[in-house]
Amino acid sequence: MAARGQAKRTSRPEDGDVAEAATDGRAEPSPGRTAGKPAPGLHVVAVPIGNLGDLSGRALATLRDADVVACEDTRVTARLLAAYGVKRRLQRYDDHVAESQRPKLLAALADNASVALASDAGTPLVSDPGYKLVQAAIEAGLPVFAVPGPSAVLAALAIAGLPTDRFLFAGFLPNKSAARRQALAELAAVPATLVFFESAERVAKSLSDAEDVLGDRPAAVTRELTKRFEEARRGTLGDLARHYAQAPTPKGEIVLVVGAPLDDVAEASADDVDRLLAEALRTQAVAGAATLVAAQTGLPRRELYQRALTLRRSDP
Repeated sequence: MAARGQAKRTSRPEDGDVAEAATDGRAEPSPGRTAGKPAPGLHVVAVPIGNLGDLSGRALATLRDADVVACEDTRVTARLLAAYGVKRRLQRYDDHVAESQRPKLLAALADNASVALASDAGTPLVSDPGYKLVQAAIEAGLPVFAVPGPSAVLAALAIAGLPTDRFLFAGFLPNKSAARRQALAELAAVPATLVFFESAERVAKSLSDAEDVLGDRPAAVTRELTKRFEEARRGTLGDLARHYAQAPTPKGEIVLVVGAPLDDVAEASADDVDRLLAEALRTQAVAGAATLVAAQTGLPRRELYQRALTLRRSDP
């Protein structure tokens, strides 16, 4: 997720290799470095999602010292490095040029170069074109190293107040309501917290569609993560949908976190079931509505199918 907010310049870490603390208290050399330089191979480097101070010393050293730095937007990465007094040549690698640039990067890797891969913000491969490069490097038998760090997905989960023992990141929801509802219906039965990226302009409509399809689950809307105006608004999907429908369009980039389906079948009363079925029947056939509500409540699909048929017949 491309977060391009500005932050105060932070002090520059000392040059040289970055050590990690071992479990026995001793220092170990960072993986992926040899003789103070990044080892030959592909280094997947996480960068800040907003606050420039979140760049790790190891990530800085890798971006500074790698033979090649490939990034989504060279201007964004150049500003990040400039905050640490680093100026170097950068190579563009985004959706538009990935097909033409990938063979060049693989050739450099095959020639024992160290290549750093960075996205505009956060951890590469999360909603960016890095996956194919990593896959191609692995298939070619070339080393791949992780340089972990900031992630909007994990940051949102950390402050949402929803279960984190099992979660599914589903990227961006479709722009159009019909496709968005279909995508949500496919995820309705997943027994895990759901995490989505969303634009500020669509968040109110997406929350409304989510309430209709998933039911009124607990959720959180997080925005401007790690920046000055970071916010987490928590409530049910219905509460949040009504808030953002009435409030001015929020600013910044948004991560939406939605709770898992109800665990306790007893929580769904007969009236709740009829309401959920009626909502589902607005956009689904009887079979689809029964499947969706079964996922939301844990009730038997066969019983829900019969009830949905009754509701459909009684609908004038």
